[in-house]
Amino acid sequence: MHIFSQDDASARAGAWLTVSLKAIANNYDLVAGLGAGAECAAVVKADAYGLGAAQVAQALAGRGAGTFFVAHLDEGIALRAVLPQARIFVLHGFMPGCEGSMAAHGLIPVLNSLDQVRSWKRFCEQAGQAFPAALQFDSGMSRFGLSIEDLAERALFNGLNLQLVMSHLACADMPDSSANEMQRQRFVTMAAAFPGVPRSLAASSGIFLGPDYHFELIRPGAALYGIAPSEGRRVLAPVVSLDARIAQIRTIQAGDRVGYGLSWTAPKATRVATLGLGYADGFFRAQAGQASVWYGRTRLPVIGRVSMDSISVDMTEAPADLKAGDVLSVLGPQQDVDALARSAGTIGYEVLTALGSRFHRVYVPAG
Repeated sequence: MHIFSQDDASARAGAWLTVSLKAIANNYDLVAGLGAGAECAAVVKADAYGLGAAQVAQALAGRGAGTFFVAHLDEGIALRAVLPQARIFVLHGFMPGCEGSMAAHGLIPVLNSLDQVRSWKRFCEQAGQAFPAALQFDSGMSRFGLSIEDLAERALFNGLNLQLVMSHLACADMPDSSANEMQRQRFVTMAAAFPGVPRSLAASSGIFLGPDYHFELIRPGAALYGIAPSEGRRVLAPVVSLDARIAQIRTIQAGDRVGYGLSWTAPKATRVATLGLGYADGFFRAQAGQASVWYGRTRLPVIGRVSMDSISVDMTEAPADLKAGDVLSVLGPQQDVDALARSAGTIGYEVLTALGSRFHRVYVPAG
């Protein structure tokens, strides 16, 4: 039940996204416990998967997180303003010519290619200071990272102030995949060229593969935000709820059609509600005819195409006295982020990172 004052900004909103920093912090504690003996970092790239990097990072720092990962240099610069003492790694390293910005903000580039290694080493030599860096290895994903052949240029790595060597698992969300052990063994082999440098292989799903994958540092991202580590494995606290108000409700007649393309036809007289969220808010067009919203335990199907700013909902099973201004649940007890993602044929990561900026956001403190 939402109760508003005349001046309450939330009263003007068509939908509210509630982010539980407490749940995020509790998920961090759970994952850190699984990786006992390894440092537990936190991945807050993509604005903490769409949930607000500044708020999330401060909550996690309050639980003891001291190391953070972002993807881009500007993300690191923004995070540095929030956490002046944190150790911040930038996963993509830097674009040519941006080494100075990296160093000036105290950020640690993850070097993914020999060109980046050469550029960083040259920059450090010219500055007369061995600024910290990390190396990423391609252990089998063929995405970012140095190959085994690249490591043959051993002299190139001399003098680097390495804080970490790392890699990324391609199939960690498939615990039975033989690719996980193949990548782990390849990572061990490559890391052996840098004795004494801390190692990191496991991101969220990889942490759940067990201690053999933890090494000296684990780096959860999606797990912090309540996304299941593998299909059907629900062990993490849900972090977000999304509630939307009915903007309009009307009754259409049998044969009337709904939405762009008139793709849905009413089989009988039907009450239809319009909610003010759409694909501009991360409710994908692919969810037309697949997704639902909820009133309590009552499922209400989305009908017709998803528009930029609105969806239409079949209210046949809803109480007859619901009206404009009343609230339906999009994400909540009956439908978590993974379930909503399945209705779009995608994954929870994409749902979270696609959430738009138009929702009124409410943060529940970590406490």
